Amino acid sequence: MARHLSLKGARIQGGPPELERGGDILITDGLIAAAAPCGGGAPECPEGAEVVDCTGLLAFPGFIDMHVHLRTPGQEHKEDLDSGLAAAAAGGFTSVLAMPNTSPPVDTAAQVGDLLARSLRVRGGARLLQSACLTRDRGGESLCEYFELKEAGASAVTDDGGWVADGAVMRRAIDYAAVCGLLPLTHPEDPTLSRGGLMHEGRISTRLGLRGIPPQAEESAIYRDCALSLLTGNPLHVCHVSTAEGADLIRRFKALGARVSCETAPHYLFLTHERVLGFDSHAKMNPPLRTERDREAMRAALLDGTVDAIATDHAPHSSLEKEVEFTDAAFGITGLETAVPLALRLVRETGMPLRLLASLMSLNPSRLLGLPEPLKPGSPADLTLVDPDLEWTYRAGEGFSKSRNTPFEGWEFTGRAVMTVVGGEIRYRLARG
Repeated sequence: MARHLSLKGARIQGGPPELERGGDILITDGLIAAAAPCGGGAPECPEGAEVVDCTGLLAFPGFIDMHVHLRTPGQEHKEDLDSGLAAAAAGGFTSVLAMPNTSPPVDTAAQVGDLLARSLRVRGGARLLQSACLTRDRGGESLCEYFELKEAGASAVTDDGGWVADGAVMRRAIDYAAVCGLLPLTHPEDPTLSRGGLMHEGRISTRLGLRGIPPQAEESAIYRDCALSLLTGNPLHVCHVSTAEGADLIRRFKALGARVSCETAPHYLFLTHERVLGFDSHAKMNPPLRTERDREAMRAALLDGTVDAIATDHAPHSSLEKEVEFTDAAFGITGLETAVPLALRLVRETGMPLRLLASLMSLNPSRLLGLPEPLKPGSPADLTLVDPDLEWTYRAGEGFSKSRNTPFEGWEFTGRAVMTVVGGEIRYRLARG
């Protein structure tokens, strides 16, 4: 017997413009059956369907986070599939792309297949998309077996957390990934420039007496890898861009015809290196928080289409690794449960259209990762329902992630995800009242 779910009255973003004023979505057996404006040929609700009144809500094609660390295998004290995928669903993400820099690194088809199979047993969470290593053991020397990784279900290849310094190896990786239908992701950081650095190199690092990471460590790597994408004519995705010049390099390479895409993270849109004053370890991340000029430039790059996606770089750590002296603290922050409210704040502060938000958090990631086009009849029914007016205060201890390493503790927000639908199944619904 067919299973039906009817979402009625939401303002649907990322589809035909007429749906933005309000529409109904009918889901049958996990797939989009129809979507139409309210009162204008809206799909008839079958008998026995579950009906959800979505009046006042925004319905987005399911948000996709292209960059998360779920710490599985090997570091489950920080996060695991159950907690990470639950945090993703609670944050409004229907799918997340997990990085392979685990212990051991995910560099074989068997590991990819095992993680994807285990994720199917997680109830109430987002869908797992798994990336695999670009080189064996993330060593930067020999390529992994991309065809086997693709057949096992991998969505991308990356040595995230490390840069492939050998240009010839990276060139072959970009070519080989294109043949296999995998997206190569690069972590742009020249370690000869960043090694030993703790924060952005500038006036704040000098004032605090901390060794800095110059922006050129990121920018020189971006230049080399974008040049290789232009040389090969094949796609490349640049992770967590954080500097004004880095964004401008990508803008220029796109203008030259390079098939490059990139992401930035919410913290680079809201925080600067001044947050490190007081040696707050929750402001320690890689790439580091940059200057106000960089923050404004990254916002501008979102608005002009240079940046293709907002990704969290969700990097959970235990209190033993973060609640220590700044010099000893691990790099990284959690982000799955704050990304959507921060994005909604960005909409208010910049006037960014909701249609662009849908592109940055859903449509573009879906396209880059080769997923089915959202909101089309017959496509998986992945949807994120957002209450844009809900006022609330973020408390990490009330969330689903195992870790609490966030610089956004106690921030007051307006708007959040209140329902996450994955494959036609409601995986998260905010308890109200």
